[in-house]
Amino acid sequence: MQHPNLEPAIPSAIEPWRQNLRGEHDALLRGPRPAWWWTGLAPENCPGMQPDGRLTALPQPDLATCTRESVLATFDNGWTLTEVLFASLQGEEAFYRPPYHHLRHPMVFYYGHPAVLYVNKLRVAGLIDTPINPYFERIFETGVDEMRWDDMSKNEMRWPGFSEVHTYRQQVYLTVRRLIETHPGLVRGHAPITMDDPLWALFMGFEHERIHIETSSVLIRELPIDDVRRPEEWPALHASAGTPAHFPPLAGQDFPAPRLVDIPAAVVKLGKPRDWPSFGWDNEYGERRVALQAFKVENQLVSNGAFLEFIQNGGYLERQYWTDAGWEWRGFRNSKWPCFWVPDGPAGLHRYKLRTLFETIDMPWNWPAEVNAHEAAAYCAWRSARDSIPCRLPTEAEHHALRDASWAETDPPAHHDGAALAAACGCNSQLAHGSPWPVDAGTPSLAGVHDVFGNVWQWHGDDFSPLPGARVHPYYDDFSTPCYDGQHQMILGGSWISCGDEASVWARFHFRPHFFQHAGFRVVQAAHDGNVVKLDGADSTSQVYEDARMVDDYMLLHHGEPQTQMPWAGGPQRSTSFPQRCADWLLDGAKQYQTGTARALDVGCAVGGGSFELARGFGEVLGVDLSRAFIDAASTLQQDGSRPYFRHDEGELGETVTARIDPAIDRSRVSFRQADACSLPAELADFDAVLLANLLCRLPSPMSLLGRLGGQRGLVKVGGLVALFSPYSWLEQFTPREAWLGGYEKDGQAVRSADTLKAFLAAEGFVLRREEEVPLVIREHARKYQFIVTHGMLWQRER
Repeated sequence: MQHPNLEPAIPSAIEPWRQNLRGEHDALLRGPRPAWWWTGLAPENCPGMQPDGRLTALPQPDLATCTRESVLATFDNGWTLTEVLFASLQGEEAFYRPPYHHLRHPMVFYYGHPAVLYVNKLRVAGLIDTPINPYFERIFETGVDEMRWDDMSKNEMRWPGFSEVHTYRQQVYLTVRRLIETHPGLVRGHAPITMDDPLWALFMGFEHERIHIETSSVLIRELPIDDVRRPEEWPALHASAGTPAHFPPLAGQDFPAPRLVDIPAAVVKLGKPRDWPSFGWDNEYGERRVALQAFKVENQLVSNGAFLEFIQNGGYLERQYWTDAGWEWRGFRNSKWPCFWVPDGPAGLHRYKLRTLFETIDMPWNWPAEVNAHEAAAYCAWRSARDSIPCRLPTEAEHHALRDASWAETDPPAHHDGAALAAACGCNSQLAHGSPWPVDAGTPSLAGVHDVFGNVWQWHGDDFSPLPGARVHPYYDDFSTPCYDGQHQMILGGSWISCGDEASVWARFHFRPHFFQHAGFRVVQAAHDGNVVKLDGADSTSQVYEDARMVDDYMLLHHGEPQTQMPWAGGPQRSTSFPQRCADWLLDGAKQYQTGTARALDVGCAVGGGSFELARGFGEVLGVDLSRAFIDAASTLQQDGSRPYFRHDEGELGETVTARIDPAIDRSRVSFRQADACSLPAELADFDAVLLANLLCRLPSPMSLLGRLGGQRGLVKVGGLVALFSPYSWLEQFTPREAWLGGYEKDGQAVRSADTLKAFLAAEGFVLRREEEVPLVIREHARKYQFIVTHGMLWQRER
């Protein structure tokens, strides 16, 4: 699908997503929305409505003093803001058309997703007892964190009709409202609500919805312009939009020239106090102190006008400015200018307009350039070459050095709605406006820097990482930890649309570097690295399974000859061919229990030994793994039937050997896909058999995967089988202790993983059919081997 900001969308009757266009609501979903549209309060009755008829965002509640009325106002404000935003979608197609990059769900998912999270988290906290719609609460539960820009796996599932999701939202609104109106923890004079209080889940729902107001707005910005219409209640573009400018733009006239500000050496402290009286996400807590060296920083974000010079000087065409991953992304997308710039004439003329959320306007050269992290880093590299001075993105610690000390004492967004925040603090946040404003329009910090907070998010050089002392929250144990992987880059400061916690001084967020958000950047000049935090070293948990040596070892484990996997007569000879033996459990179980053999799923498939073995008896096998290197190796085997690898014998000595798939196996039955086991795509469901081999104790949130096995749209169909093998080797390096299934004491009693699994799966409607100890051996070199004994269980889903 082509980029809608470059050329009009061309409909194709064969696109699978068009099966969702039922036609019954198309006319109703055009134009301004009438009274039936609002499942909560209509905008004119909603807290946050401004005298100009536009809705803005309320501040976060103070959890020490909030009243029932103020909590209800926060809920209504976020709920109605969501529905104002979605009122922009015109016709059924806008709800069901996937984004042009195919890396996220269609908008109907995001229409239902915030409501579903309310229900699921309130149930986890014990605040409500029963589901409202179990099917919806499965398919709308988990979003997509795309692995790479070229993960083009299409979402071909049939989504519920609009009216069904609309009705569901009505039901959820009434449920949450009733909870707020009746819960005794919200009586006047209540004790402070802390993260140990079940009501924490309610405020988690508020902040989750506010996150998705912002992320949904980016996806709407990526839709064809004909699919959207500005809602009357949405904040207007900043008054600077469409101001006539020269072409080419003149520095100092059409956009302000930046100046460098000296920031002295300092010690900064990162982390939100645990007793701060507002909701916070798990990654905000903990504490890190950093001794910073002095550095220089530009006093404003990089503007569109400044970024144009990078484009005109061939910045998108010069390999030298880009990281390896950035250059691959640029080539794959054929990017020649920022995503939301719209060419206004021949490419070489470099005339552009700007796609805002709902319109295409004359380019505001004095607004911040909105780019991804790859583009921001390339610009900095270009500036380094142009100016002969090391330029780079700031670090998280340096961002703290730009802040006024008083902000951490008061957190201004916690006290003002969007309109008041702009007036009182000169900050473009919480929907004070419906767009960015000029890079010099905001009130500067005491250091002399504009837009430390608000306007657009700012890319930083750090990988997203936990602060020392941070702990996952049991209500959402996979919110942050899957992203501590060296593949997500830090963004700070919030944007014009950031609401609530996102707008606060404590917010720490992240995206993959190829992702587009309302995000820009500023430039630091320094010869030092600013105490940057990087997690993508070869020894980091995120890269363990991307290392070439690890791929070789797993090729031997999955595809090596048994006599090579364990050549010593005194060794565990029966421990070889582990992936094949695991797959055989499912093949044998399908025969013994006469279950289906149409489709099998191998989660954590590595280089595919178990997946190919499953193809001996299953008609279609999908292998998924988080490691790109593993998936690439498995895909080569699927395509070619063979792949060379290096067998390590001693030090650098060894031999290149070739793995070959048994010709008796029909490789066309097997496919591979990169995916996160903790966040599997919604369309993966109803498999006859699922294999989980040597996986659970390497996941940041094992329960996120286990919770997908049963229920409506479960991975395992009723009557189907799941084979689970694990040595329960829990390490905080991979899994936060709070997410371990066992291996610790609680209330003086040992908690064992096998007992936890048995209790959980039995409650989910599974019956244990087989259980035994299943050994495996992993060869490191000719004289060193890992001997592991996994606990094997075969379960059948009965309901």
